[in-house]
Amino acid sequence: MEVSKTAASSATDYPQAAAGRRSVWRQRARQVRMDYWLYLMLVPGLLYFIVFKYVPMWGVLLAFKDYQPYIGFIGSPWVGLKHFERFFTDPSFWELFRNTFVIAFYNLVFYFPLPIVVALMLNEIKNEFFKRLAQSFIYVPHFFSWVVISGITYIMFTTEGGLVNQVIEYFGGDKINFLLSKEWFRTIITGQVIWKETGWGTIIFLAALAGVDPSLYEAARMDGANRFRQLVHITLPAIRSTIIILLILRLGNFLHIGFEQIYLMLNGMNREVGEIFDTYIYTNGIQRGLFSYTTAVGLFNSLVGLVLIVAANTIAKKFGEEGVY
Repeated sequence: MEVSKTAASSATDYPQAAAGRRSVWRQRARQVRMDYWLYLMLVPGLLYFIVFKYVPMWGVLLAFKDYQPYIGFIGSPWVGLKHFERFFTDPSFWELFRNTFVIAFYNLVFYFPLPIVVALMLNEIKNEFFKRLAQSFIYVPHFFSWVVISGITYIMFTTEGGLVNQVIEYFGGDKINFLLSKEWFRTIITGQVIWKETGWGTIIFLAALAGVDPSLYEAARMDGANRFRQLVHITLPAIRSTIIILLILRLGNFLHIGFEQIYLMLNGMNREVGEIFDTYIYTNGIQRGLFSYTTAVGLFNSLVGLVLIVAANTIAKKFGEEGVY
């Protein structure tokens, strides 16, 4: 008897559950119709990621094949982990890894905090006209291409009339060949990133600062807190989650320093400290035609970024932060 009652209740519950699901779908369809133009605006972004991010992932299979253009992608034989073994046993592997890691570490340590500092400084400016003017000036370098940046660097640091060497000579020093120096290469690269991207990086932090409740500052002032204590106890905690999320995303691209910038600054004298994974892939993949081998190198580069972003996200969640996912 009890079994029959259970079966009867299940039979009656099923139509109700199905009706509930249909109701949810109708609500979602109604919401889509109401916000039709907003969803339509998503289409270009979705197409971009599908065409340029997801479809090319099929080419990752080249890392496990011995690709030969006259045979084709499908006809090329499978070789397993042959290209990875070749790369890891190559004498240049540790040099490439060291160069890439050091430059990426410099960017993380010296560049990443600067947009936060500049955003905090801009947030303290009370004169809106001067604040907007300062923002405009520091945003401009972001829109320069790396070709222009490298040209400016050459003009500033060349030994043949470069401004920096002229200043050094004026104070009685000897000229320094910055552009051919292995000791100065990484410093120049980091300096370029700082000058070009610091201003642009402040946008997200300024947006986060704009969302801080002004009443918190008023309450802090009534309690006698000075500007520094307001910064430590109100401003920084308010944007902490933003800082952590951007740090996690930065770690995901840790080894992707940027091909164009490095390639434009490389020469025969500084290649020993300047050759990175991206330039190595270009040299061997495009110029020498080792497509499968360089695909394996690029895949290794991406896997390192994946491991870093998962590890950073896990650590952030353990400390009570939201993380990226």
